[in-house]
Amino acid sequence: MKTIIKITQAALLSGSILILASCGKDTSPVTGWNYNDATNGGFEVLPYAEQETGPGLVLIEGGTFTMGRVEQDVNYDWNTIPRRVTVSSFYMDETEIRNLDYLEYLHWLNRIYGADETFYQIYKRALPDTLVWRSRLAYNDPYVDYYLRHPAYRDYPVVGVNWLQASDFCVWRTDRVNEYILIREGILDWDLGQSLANNFNTEAYLAGKYEGVVKQLIPKPDGTERKVRMEDGILLPKYHLPTEAEWEFAAYGLIGNMSEGRILERRLYPWNGHAVRNPNDKFIGDFMGNFQINGGDMMGIAGHLNDAADITAPVFSYWPNDYGLYNMAGNVSEWVMDVYRPLSYMDMDDFRPFRGNVFKTAMKDDDGIMVDQGDSLLYDADSNVVSRPGLVKMRNVDVKEKADKLDERRNYKYADNINYRDGDHKSSLNYEGEPPTTDEEKNYEMYQFPSSKPLAERTGREASQMSLINDKAHVYKGGSWRDRAYWMVPGTRRFLDQRQDFAWLGFRCAMARVGSPQGLGSGKKK
Repeated sequence: MKTIIKITQAALLSGSILILASCGKDTSPVTGWNYNDATNGGFEVLPYAEQETGPGLVLIEGGTFTMGRVEQDVNYDWNTIPRRVTVSSFYMDETEIRNLDYLEYLHWLNRIYGADETFYQIYKRALPDTLVWRSRLAYNDPYVDYYLRHPAYRDYPVVGVNWLQASDFCVWRTDRVNEYILIREGILDWDLGQSLANNFNTEAYLAGKYEGVVKQLIPKPDGTERKVRMEDGILLPKYHLPTEAEWEFAAYGLIGNMSEGRILERRLYPWNGHAVRNPNDKFIGDFMGNFQINGGDMMGIAGHLNDAADITAPVFSYWPNDYGLYNMAGNVSEWVMDVYRPLSYMDMDDFRPFRGNVFKTAMKDDDGIMVDQGDSLLYDADSNVVSRPGLVKMRNVDVKEKADKLDERRNYKYADNINYRDGDHKSSLNYEGEPPTTDEEKNYEMYQFPSSKPLAERTGREASQMSLINDKAHVYKGGSWRDRAYWMVPGTRRFLDQRQDFAWLGFRCAMARVGSPQGLGSGKKK
């Protein structure tokens, strides 16, 4: 694990009393009261350096770049109009998620939920669709049988995973990493008795819904003990699918092509130049990524294979870009978090652009205590999602729920903002449809998910809701082993329904960077 700073168990726990005592000498510049002093209330301030780098991640220093088209728009989609945006620093996986990584996830789901017939469907719904390898005019059945589970493919990128499954993997990964950090720091011990609702989830732990096998707690200034809190800086932020802007920014790797704030050469691919072969004398002529060279040419001629990969290749194949990221061009296309709109680049903010926000908050009971799911399955028929036990129940925010607030917030008016400025009522004044009558209809008008009714039974607006562009369509980026070089240009974009998948589509995770965008020890201005 690459680590920028590591809070050791000795520093955090064994020496915590000394730390609190030394911090007790510090005083607030606002009130003059001592920190970590039980005599004045015991406001705690623990030492903190900066964010730890999670397993498998690479720090991507952010900045401004021109997002969008740098190649000819051969499809005439006009959905990648160039625009300058700024991306904050963040972390991203060095490689695509491997088959071995996903098998670890499946093993955990089976261990926690597999013994109960009712909850076994959680494991089943997480299974990749291995049938994506089948073709009516090709013999691909060996990949159906072996690609996911055979050890020969363990370091190859997982495919056949839809957007919903990839997002669930990110939730699971967050919890496993944070659980290990608490074990590593001596706060918890291994809890092999976890099952059903009794399993570690970061939000549930912070809300007091999961205790685990407690080894040692954090000492307080008054001599008592407490659990870890977010304010301690020990737990990491959530893993998530990268936004489209984050993925595209990271793929170009312009940090290696810049001098004193000037981009020396605009890139077409994640490397310099307009060619797909390596110009270095030692590797001259070798392909820089895994893609389809020509029609029917997937890997070259026997005895001198071009990219040496008939389908996917191991995730550490080829040369990384200047951020140290592998296969940001070729191998597999990758899911990103954004909901697709043709004119996303024109609509979104120029700082951390993203479309797909649905603002949620934890559900609480009458006493203000967070509610978890308990031993129950929550099924969302609209998205075909089963939410597993052990998680905190979430709901869409209500912008009018607090009496001390104005009737409407100024920064957002709905919880679901997917359609904002492109599909909601305000953006469709000339839309020829039935006038909206409810708040839900005002927020959703043009980009509706196709009706589940048979075509013959659809009437009115239901009959016209057939667009592939809707709130369930998500963007995927980059070229793959079966694509031509055009799609390896990071500015290109395609979309797919969140419940569908391909044999050439995988994913990697990202994580927010909190605090300084540069990191300590860089010698730069803070």
